[in-house]
Amino acid sequence: MLDVTVIEDAEAAAVSLDPVRARLLAELAAGPASAAMLAGKVGLPRQKVNYHLKTLERHGLVELAGERRKGNVTERLMRATAASYVISPLALAAVQPDPDRFRDQLSARWLLALGARLVRDVGSLITGAAKARKRLATYALDGEVTFASAADRAAFIEELTAGVGALIRKYHDGDAEDGRPHRIVVAVHPTVKPEVAAGPEAVAEAETATGSGAATGSGAATGIEAAAGIEAATGSETAAGTEAVEAPAGREAAH
Repeated sequence: MLDVTVIEDAEAAAVSLDPVRARLLAELAAGPASAAMLAGKVGLPRQKVNYHLKTLERHGLVELAGERRKGNVTERLMRATAASYVISPLALAAVQPDPDRFRDQLSARWLLALGARLVRDVGSLITGAAKARKRLATYALDGEVTFASAADRAAFIEELTAGVGALIRKYHDGDAEDGRPHRIVVAVHPTVKPEVAAGPEAVAEAETATGSGAATGSGAATGIEAAAGIEAATGSETAAGTEAVEAPAGREAAH
């Protein structure tokens, strides 16, 4: 079972969003079970559960874990193919966010479009690497910072922009014969407290890019773009051609 997988197909996305099937996925992520075992947990007849399981299996969201005899019946034990699922913007291809339509460094919606592209691209790379049986090396940095004032936040973003820009200029070699384009995404946004639902006030604050910072970078043709608007060494590669690239020393490649 994978820790997380990306759903790129529109029909599979629709199937996973059905409340009953989502409940079944959650149950099967905890361990293999048969239709009869799940029926009591979700309050549905075994035949109905079996119908939902076959639909989930057809879209690759669950798989056969084994079989067992129970009296004169052979039960199929199913399991989820992943512990969790992320729906890629590819599932809504015609209306997926496109950060290239506009660029506003302080817009939360532009940041959201960048995040959506990150999910789409990394999902495609994972799919391609799996098909090619290659290791996909990526890197991510997640942190939190508390600013004492808006002025400190502005100074932080200015230094961040300058620092990342300097690194890009230092290492970018557009003439490298065997060079591989990478995309980097650096984001700064307020921390969302799990116990507090985001209200209009939080949304307004997010629009001005206030709060804590989180910087994420992804290698192996995953990408480069700062929330501060830095662009360099950009480009994409076909997922099927993904090659193994070693992660920085001492780090495990993120999958």
